Amino acid sequence: MAVSVISSGSQACTVGTEHQLALITVAGSYQLVLDVSALASGTTPDILRVRVYGRARSGDTEVLEDDFQIVGAQARALYRTLPTWSPHHYRVTITQTQGTGRTIPWAVYGIQ
Repeated sequence: MAVSVISSGSQACTVGTEHQLALITVAGSYQLVLDVSALASGTTPDILRVRVYGRARSGDTEVLEDDFQIVGAQARALYRTLPTWSPHHYRVTITQTQGTGRTIPWAVYGIQ
């Protein structure tokens, strides 16, 4: 099987707003890739919160699976989440919680 881009785009962040990047309801293995080269450091650094949501079973309620922050300018500008396998539900969001609203290019890579 080959890796492919399942979904991609560029999100202009509004500080304090959770932006949905992708909702995938097809079985596969997925990885979110973010280009965070626009983030800035300083006394009030840009902070980006990334969340991954999933479901244990197809009929269950969506729950938070992973939640982390990226703070300020990064030496490694291409950020990748750990691969996640799901037979039915994968949703990823970003929220810029501090700083100047930035535009973040992103992609979800997958094997289906």
